[in-house]
Amino acid sequence: MNLAQKKNKIWLCVAIALMLVSMVFASCIQSDWGKVTVKDLRWETTMGYKMSGLLFVPAGVSAENKAPAIVVSHGMFNNREMQDANYVELARRGYVVLSMDMFSHGYSDNVPNIGLVTTGMYEAVKMLSTIGYVDATKIGITGHSLGGMSSNTAVSEDNAAPVRLISAVLLNCADATYTDATTGAYTDVYGSRDVGIVAAQYDEFFMRQTDANGNETSPRDYLKNSNAQSFLYFGTDPAGKELRMQGTVYTETVDGTEAMRVIYNPSIIHPWSHFSQRSTAATIAFFDQALGAPNPLAPTDQVWQWKEFFNCVGLVGFAIFLVNFTILMAATPFFSSIRRKEIAAPRTFAKGGKLWFWGSISAAAIFGAVIYLPILNNVGSFSMAKSPWAQSSPWGVACWAAITGVFAILTMLLSYHLHLKKNGADASSIGVKIGAKSLGKTVLLALIVVVVAYGCVFFADYFFKTDFRLWVLGIKAFDAKVLYTAVFPYLPLFLIYYVAASVAANSFNNNTLGSKNGKRAWVNTAVLAVFAAIPPVALLAIQYTTFFSTGFLAWSAGNMQIVWLFPVVVFLPVTTIISRRIFRETGNPYLPGIINGVLVTLIACSNTLTWL
Repeated sequence: MNLAQKKNKIWLCVAIALMLVSMVFASCIQSDWGKVTVKDLRWETTMGYKMSGLLFVPAGVSAENKAPAIVVSHGMFNNREMQDANYVELARRGYVVLSMDMFSHGYSDNVPNIGLVTTGMYEAVKMLSTIGYVDATKIGITGHSLGGMSSNTAVSEDNAAPVRLISAVLLNCADATYTDATTGAYTDVYGSRDVGIVAAQYDEFFMRQTDANGNETSPRDYLKNSNAQSFLYFGTDPAGKELRMQGTVYTETVDGTEAMRVIYNPSIIHPWSHFSQRSTAATIAFFDQALGAPNPLAPTDQVWQWKEFFNCVGLVGFAIFLVNFTILMAATPFFSSIRRKEIAAPRTFAKGGKLWFWGSISAAAIFGAVIYLPILNNVGSFSMAKSPWAQSSPWGVACWAAITGVFAILTMLLSYHLHLKKNGADASSIGVKIGAKSLGKTVLLALIVVVVAYGCVFFADYFFKTDFRLWVLGIKAFDAKVLYTAVFPYLPLFLIYYVAASVAANSFNNNTLGSKNGKRAWVNTAVLAVFAAIPPVALLAIQYTTFFSTGFLAWSAGNMQIVWLFPVVVFLPVTTIISRRIFRETGNPYLPGIINGVLVTLIACSNTLTWL
């Protein structure tokens, strides 16, 4: 065993240690160090569809000592794990908490339309009300985005039920029902329930109203709007009344019961509400007042950030594992043939080489940024109805990825024929040429690496009920339907990009930038990683600089598509770094490209909405 292999084994052990630390401590925090039992539920709803959720049961809760309960729900294209800030904090305060997978998300059954998706919240409420240790007179619901829309659907269903089950509602980054659908007059559909709204000042989707001139208002002016004021005035017309304020609880007797209305108005964007101390504090404060916490703690007393930290530690460990396990497997006798005997060294710049290098990576960055929205807005990437493909969000991003991959291939062909070939390079010397047998083994090894790496994720899920994630980027366990969905059309499209990107980075743009002898390879890698990230970073910067300065989005029609770029900002540079690291040890540009393509496909397809 050479020194390099010893280092790889050491780093592999470090990676495993990091993932284990992540599992143990994330589990300890979400269970409040053993004071809360975490259960993975699957149940048949009254509609005949299966639903899943994580149930958090505080110690001491029993049929003799019933506790108030809260259903928490994620938004569209997310899953139950995205509510970890809420379920960690509410459970440690003594509430029974059910974090549900909405229909067509996570482990819940897929349904054909958005109407059925929004019915899942009330199905969760009904199930929760049947549990013997739940105080059925104190059930609250809260949902983010589409989860908030589902909360409104649940209220409508609850209003029509013979016995009302919901006593408190918190809409997070979602509008309330303000007016009567028939008359258009202001109304109060919530009755004697306690109701609150977390209204992000920079919400990309909600908290708008058409003014007297027919113009749409800014979400940061939401509290000035008649919709918000009518809500705070319990569904009455607020014209001529004193302006009510955010963070103030307003009460009124409704049907003989004192009810409250409150709006929290944090200065955050829509997706940040998952990850916000202020949004979480608002949730805690609301339910403390509405239901009464069995174990009251100050709203600012929050520990969920530590769970996020350890989830992220696992994410880092996963990436380190991926690289070093691949390198070690490629050194085994069976797979050693996929390694090049002489790994292509970083090339010095020949005449015109710098122009080709900077020109190609700049052109790719500009092309990727310019075509993103036109592609996603024209391939049915976001629809509230069933799209042509089972998953609309991966479909749009995958189309963009494939087209940028084709652009990279065309750029490489031009570079090869007009520059590299003229300077004595050939397909073999730059590492592009590979035999059919070696390619087959490369594909096999890539699949083995992904399976083993995901085995760590499934281990975390089964034994600790955790996964590896940071905000909107999550590597989570999945069921068989995700594999079936991912194979076509998403996998081939993502493979086009990631294989092309790996070949471009390692065979065409592997140079001595930053040093004469190429020993400072990190400089070249860093430049490539930065340029890979330019398209999503540029679009996000334009969108949110405009939003924060004016109160209005640069691209309101593409608001969801821009939000999808947050995880892409991480994917593109990190996969570039992974690709370079594996290539430097194997000389095979296809191996990391295939690994990255398969991995990103699985991540994308397991963290989104899936239609029947």
